[in-house]
Parts: sequence; C-alpha cells; structure tokens
Amino acid sequence: MISVTSKSRYAVVGLAELARSGAEPVPIAQVAERRGVPVQFLEQLFSTLRRAGILTSHRGAKGGYTLARPAEQITVLEVVQALDGVIGEEAREAGGIWAEGIESLRSIFRTNSIADIARREETETGAGMYHI
Repeated sequence: MISVTSKSRYAVVGLAELARSGAEPVPIAQVAERRGVPVQFLEQLFSTLRRAGILTSHRGAKGGYTLARPAEQITVLEVVQALDGVIGEEAREAGGIWAEGIESLRSIFRTNSIADIARREETETGAGMYHI
C-alpha cells in the first residue's frame, strides 16, 4: 500500500550530499562513492530528478550536478513522488487508519527538506560542513 522504494532513499541521501558540498557541481561518481551507491543506479535517479526540475546537470571538465533550487526549498515528499509517484493512493482510498497513516507519512516528508536531511546527517555523524 505504501510505495516508497530504495530509489527514494538513495536519491535523498545523494541530494543531501550535494547540499553539503556547496554550490559547485559535484561529479556523480563522487556522490556515488561517498554514499556507497552504484554509479549507474545513481545516474538513473539523478536523470529523473533533473527532468523533474530538482537537479541541474553541468557538462565539461568541472561538470557534475547541483541542486536546481536551494536545499531548503526541496522537500523529501517532492523527491519521493518524482521517483515513486503519489505515496499510498490506495491507502487513502481505503480510509480510516490507513488514510491517517499515509497522511502522517506525507506530512513528515512534506515538512522535511533536503537541507534538513543534510543537517540531520551532520548532527548524527558529528561531521561539519566540508567543501571540495
């Protein structure tokens, strides 16, 4: 009933990595290596997110990806729905506790941005911001 796949989880941490890296384009291979995600898989995800207007790709020797908007303006819900579609449509139709559960999940995803995820990671790992 709830269709949030590992694609969304990997995409969110990849975007958090871009947010933590600053405004310069980051090669996808670097993001994949830092996050332990296969490059080909991340390429597919980032391609979809680029088409959704969440990422911008940059070509050339200093190419890579950047966030298309500030990390504070990109919600986890937006990322998840770009990759997995509308969350829990069947559960909302079922009503009752199922609809309440889905709305709770959507609310959490809606109120958390990529910047929030990046800050949470920094706090959890004790790592400060770093720039390449």
